[in-house]
Amino acid sequence: MISVLEANHSQSPLLEECRFYDSDFHKSEVTSSHTQCQVILVQVNPGEAFTIRREDGQFQCITGPAQVPMMSPNGSVPPIYVPPGYISQVIIEENGVRRVLVLPQQPEFHPGGHSPLHHPPPPPHAHLPAFIPHPAMMPPPHHLYTGMAGGVGDMSSQYISQYHPAHIYPEQDSHSQHGRPSLVHRDDRTSKTHERLQKKLKERQGGGQVKDSPPSSPQKSCNSPPTVDIHNGIGGKGLEAEQGQLRHTVSSPDKQTGKRKIGESAGKSIKGWRFIIGATVSWSAPTKPESENDSKEDDPSFSEPLCYDVSISISGKDGKYQSIGEELSATLELLRPATDYHVRVQAMCSGLQGNPSEAVSFTTLSCEPDPPNPPKKISGTKNSLLLQWKAPCDNGSKIQNYILQWDEGKGTGVYEQCYYGPQKQYKVAKLSPASRYSFRLAAKNDMGTSEFSEVVDLFTSCSVPLPPFPPELEMAGVTWLCLKWQRPASSPKEDDIFYILEMEEEGSGYGFQTSYNGDELSSTIRNLHRSTKYKFRVAAYNSEGKSNPSQVVELITKPDIPGCPFKPVIRGRVLPNSFKMAWEPPKDDGGSEITKYVVELSEGTSGKFLMVYSGPALEHVCEGLKPGCSYQTRVYCMSEGGQSPLSETLQVQTPAVPPGQCQPPRLVGKPKAREVQLRWGVPQVDGGSPVSCYSIEMSGPQSEESKEVYQGPELDCSVGGLMPGKTYSFRLKAANKAGFGPLSERFEVTTGPGAPEQCKAPSTTCKSSSCVVVSWEAPPCNGAPVTEFRLEWGAAEGSMQICYSGPGLSHEMKGLLPATNYFCRVQAVNVAGVGPFSEAVFCLTPCTVPAAVSNIYVLKESELRSYDTPPVYSPSTCLGICWDPPCDHGSEINSYLIDIGERQPIVVGPVTKHVIQNLQPDTSYRIRIQALNSLGAGPFSHTFKLKTKPLPPQPPRLECTAFSHQTLRLKWGDGPAKATSDALQYQLHMGDKNGRFISLYKGPCHTHKVQRLNESTSYTFRIQAFNEAGEGPFSNVYTFTTPRSPPAPLKAPKVERLDDNSCEVTWEALPPMKGDPVIYSLQCMIGNSDFKQAYKGSATTFHVQNLQPNSDYRFRVCAIRQCQDAPELSGPYSPTVTLSSQRNDAALASSAVSSGSRIGTESTRARQSLSDEQCAFLILMVFAVIAILIAFVIQYFVIK
Repeated sequence: MISVLEANHSQSPLLEECRFYDSDFHKSEVTSSHTQCQVILVQVNPGEAFTIRREDGQFQCITGPAQVPMMSPNGSVPPIYVPPGYISQVIIEENGVRRVLVLPQQPEFHPGGHSPLHHPPPPPHAHLPAFIPHPAMMPPPHHLYTGMAGGVGDMSSQYISQYHPAHIYPEQDSHSQHGRPSLVHRDDRTSKTHERLQKKLKERQGGGQVKDSPPSSPQKSCNSPPTVDIHNGIGGKGLEAEQGQLRHTVSSPDKQTGKRKIGESAGKSIKGWRFIIGATVSWSAPTKPESENDSKEDDPSFSEPLCYDVSISISGKDGKYQSIGEELSATLELLRPATDYHVRVQAMCSGLQGNPSEAVSFTTLSCEPDPPNPPKKISGTKNSLLLQWKAPCDNGSKIQNYILQWDEGKGTGVYEQCYYGPQKQYKVAKLSPASRYSFRLAAKNDMGTSEFSEVVDLFTSCSVPLPPFPPELEMAGVTWLCLKWQRPASSPKEDDIFYILEMEEEGSGYGFQTSYNGDELSSTIRNLHRSTKYKFRVAAYNSEGKSNPSQVVELITKPDIPGCPFKPVIRGRVLPNSFKMAWEPPKDDGGSEITKYVVELSEGTSGKFLMVYSGPALEHVCEGLKPGCSYQTRVYCMSEGGQSPLSETLQVQTPAVPPGQCQPPRLVGKPKAREVQLRWGVPQVDGGSPVSCYSIEMSGPQSEESKEVYQGPELDCSVGGLMPGKTYSFRLKAANKAGFGPLSERFEVTTGPGAPEQCKAPSTTCKSSSCVVVSWEAPPCNGAPVTEFRLEWGAAEGSMQICYSGPGLSHEMKGLLPATNYFCRVQAVNVAGVGPFSEAVFCLTPCTVPAAVSNIYVLKESELRSYDTPPVYSPSTCLGICWDPPCDHGSEINSYLIDIGERQPIVVGPVTKHVIQNLQPDTSYRIRIQALNSLGAGPFSHTFKLKTKPLPPQPPRLECTAFSHQTLRLKWGDGPAKATSDALQYQLHMGDKNGRFISLYKGPCHTHKVQRLNESTSYTFRIQAFNEAGEGPFSNVYTFTTPRSPPAPLKAPKVERLDDNSCEVTWEALPPMKGDPVIYSLQCMIGNSDFKQAYKGSATTFHVQNLQPNSDYRFRVCAIRQCQDAPELSGPYSPTVTLSSQRNDAALASSAVSSGSRIGTESTRARQSLSDEQCAFLILMVFAVIAILIAFVIQYFVIK
């Protein structure tokens, strides 16, 4: 199909369009009204050719994909000549664009999906007018295009010679190389989409005029770049885009400010048509505004090339493209079919960027489906194949049919169509057995046919296979056999052959049984019997049937390993160097004869086993053993099946022998006078048993007779009881559980000088209760003179300490405690050493007078109350003391002497506390105590100063200073009413109905207000004073009586005018008060005069007569309690009520007088005077509060 589009072109000689590439073959025609020239765009699809005649008269054939811009000299639309078999049809669109469609006369359908052959086009007709190719708009050669999208760029004259020579036109088919049908035959969905896009185009053309941007700023004027708009088309039908005056920005130097300024220019809108996977976008270059045309020559920015940045967006996100240089068009590739896109352009110059244009939307066309995956074989026989496939991506148009091609099994690479339809599976029948067939698949929709899938090779089944060769043994085991076999030679590799392996056990009587069924060429048969003969055969089968079995082969399983022999036993007696062992053969020989037995021997419990015998015998003598050593032995047997498990281990212990001769003992250190230290080593031969004991025999210097001085397991010993300076000989022998070995050679030792002998017990003599003299005698010196004596002394036998060291034979101990037990002992020392201590001697010092009293304490009041003597205790005249008893020094204390200074000392018994009486109050005394026993009086204690407490205070006089019917204010003493820092405090009691007194107040204050009392009631009180000396006595009982309570205040009375001269006054009534009647007193005030009593009685209403005209009357009322045995009690007056004579109706007003006031004045002069007093009182209170706050701040923030 060839389409020619016509549109007007104004102002700019450059072309503005957006070219989309599809499988259609069309022409686009753009006309410029200014130059009256006709520009025709010829788009050549891939696989097709377009022939033109150039200005030099030569013909040029341009093969697709390519686009050829051409210009008509006379400005008219030239006649379109089509190839043979095609017709042209002119269609006028709604926007005035004339469209020429080139359609085939009789469209054909190729079920195999093969593209028709393309022949070179014929030479042009003689009457074909000449078209001049636009030199600036010639497309690049076809090899610059990739895929289905073609690029657009300036075409120079050097590319013209690369086109092939002229060819004849082929006879066109309704399908292109990609199998796309003519877009004239649209389905309903495509038609609806076309109508919807036409409607959108009309709406955009109606409001497509773009206004200029707002004015620029003084230093940098930046206006909006041109708004671009792409008008969409469907099926190759082009639409003309509206041309509007747009604003774009360029940068130019500002001579005054030195900064670059953005200018304005008129641009064109971007026009475009729908495309499948590629699009070409073009735009107009921005120009400088007319206001700056004069300075255009001086602006160096116009000499610099402009660059453009194109951005494309899908789903609202922009994808940035690189700069494309000075071109006015760009090719967008690799776009998605049937997808909405938005595109905009932005100009850049020397690092400055203009504002992007308005986004223009366009939608890509649907295209042919993606190549499908190869078909798969679902099932098959030797004469048929069942194929199945999945649908690929339809790219916006529903897949209608599938084209399945095959090579008919020839393998030549030539494919023929075997199926065409909408199904996704197909059965190919009438095939040859065991043959290979190649298949490929393509999908087809309204937009065309997809590319074919990859070629897949499938095979048909074969005939029944021949009998295979007998199976072979690959590996054998005790309970399994691994067999393998070969594929029948006549079966092709493509045939799926399965195998059945059958097995028969010898003597079982069951015949051949299936043991394997599968397609593998080997199998392992398990769970067999050992050393057993089995028969095997194999058969092959496929989908056509089963072959005869192979020849029978006999195979035998391997024998099993024999069982372990029985545990070895000892034959005869175990000797120190050998023993004889025997064993029994195993119960299970594993199916083969046992060839030999192996005996292993290990020394100890964790040693390594070594083979000591290998042979067929059932007994063996183990020789060359060590005496007294433990051995482990075990046996295993060997047969054709392998090595048996080990038998149980036999433990054998060889008997031990006595140890060999030891080396003589040696001396350790220097010999002492009475003791030598010997040490020796173990014997070289222990006799097979560890040495458990050693024996040392000693011979004296004058006697050859020896005696044992040590026997034990140690390797050293100390031999004592020797004589100093004598020679002794020693011999050693070792023993184990077998007995003692021979004695060693003699070893002689001479002893050295000895320490002194033990001293005799010392003697003690008491010179006084604190002094003892200790004396002792010198012991034998054992050949060395005694150089010193050491005396130990202590209060306990186990804790004595050295208190004397010297050559003397006596020592005097001083500073001892009387009546105390002491212990002492002595030892002698010479150059040879220190002799042993003597026996300890007990010594008791004599008794004496007691020691001094250490501490004296004052008894607490609680302790004194529990003290029986004296019966009445007063802390003002008595002192209670206690003390710690001193040491009695061996004689019991029988009394204490208390010295209190000038008074006579007091003697008390053996007690530790006492109360001293008849003392002066508030007086200090110096007290000391002395203890006495049968031996005399001990020393006095330190002097302690004690003081008696003052006498308790007397109760003050209690009086009532103020009273009411509910409260009593009591006062006592002469002090202030508030609390002071004096230690004297008071406790006030009040009697209750039962005669008991309860505490009302306790503290240092001198006044107290008793509240919540009953009227006309007598109450009893008493008071007590107390301080540090204690609580004083209670005062006499005082009785105070509360007065009767006055009546309660009444509410304001009500006044009702009866006529001009009289009125009626009413008020509320009160109940009797505790039996006393209540009467009322009504007072009246005329004008500003005083109140006068108008009525007194028990009634609650009163008629006032003879009212004076033009006068104000004020009334108030109070209640009066008539007491039987007391004068009347008047309550407070009620608020006043006013009766005005100037109105016909009574006017009531309540005054602001308090309920407790007795007189209320309501005159204007009185109210004015009361207001002044309130102001003065308020000012006074403010000054008082300020003064208190200042004092508080000084107290807490300045002083503290």
